[in-house]
Amino acid sequence: MVQTITVPSFHGAFTALITPFRNDEIDEFALRNLVDFQIAGGIAGLVPCGTTGEAATMTDAERDRVIAIVIEQTNGRVPVIAGTGGNDTRRTIEATRRANELGADAALVVVPYYNKPTQAGLIAHYTAVAEATDLPIILYNVPGRAGINMTPETTLRLAGLPTVTGIKEASGSLDQVTEIIGEAPEDFVVLSGDDSLTVPMMSVGATGVISVASNIIPAEISRLTQAGRVGDFAAAAALHHELYPLMRAMFIENNPTAVKTAASILGLCSDELRLPLTAMSPANRERVAEAIGAFAPVTA
Repeated sequence: MVQTITVPSFHGAFTALITPFRNDEIDEFALRNLVDFQIAGGIAGLVPCGTTGEAATMTDAERDRVIAIVIEQTNGRVPVIAGTGGNDTRRTIEATRRANELGADAALVVVPYYNKPTQAGLIAHYTAVAEATDLPIILYNVPGRAGINMTPETTLRLAGLPTVTGIKEASGSLDQVTEIIGEAPEDFVVLSGDDSLTVPMMSVGATGVISVASNIIPAEISRLTQAGRVGDFAAAAALHHELYPLMRAMFIENNPTAVKTAASILGLCSDELRLPLTAMSPANRERVAEAIGAFAPVTA
């Protein structure tokens, strides 16, 4: 039987949402406020429980709760792409099914990390996940985290699966992105996984970004992708150069340490992290404060 699904359109700026913690518990009040702040800033969608959301240090119940809160607070205003990936195919399937039941619009499924499967293993992994649910799947290629690169050939094979609708590409290779966009089905979306590569990737056909920086500057990242979508790359490039120092500051130490530090400086939530991540050094905190000072008043 041919599988028929309704696939939402994924274009623009999507925020890889941080997870606020307080006393090692999810700060639900701050999380709801973050959702509203993002939507007020014109963001196109939200991506809870990815790397930036510290999903790797949350229990299954906590991940489900974060996804449920974001879906509830969003209330249909923008799509929610739930992070459900991991390095265990069975648990990834279970997490994706639960996200579907919770009402997510799609699942972001990262290349399995640590195990370092072959390309054949990646195809088997994603095929198993895609066949287990009718939730649209966005692949997530991030060699720096996973330890392996999903090749364009593998991505293109997976693009033929009915529920695989796009990819978050964080390989850092514009050649790889170009090859995927040039040969993928027309409705297959490519989203930048790196803020600083959004404009170059959109210039060759990417549809937007899953952004870290938009946690604190959603309006600016939204404007950048909007310029790219209408082909105004002079405006997009100008915004890129304006935002570039802040984009780079978000990775002074690691992700999400810097962006959570920035969010706390702006009074959006605590900068509390879960071990093995630790608080940012005072010197780097000062650098982050300087970077965000041009976009909003520093309150702490």
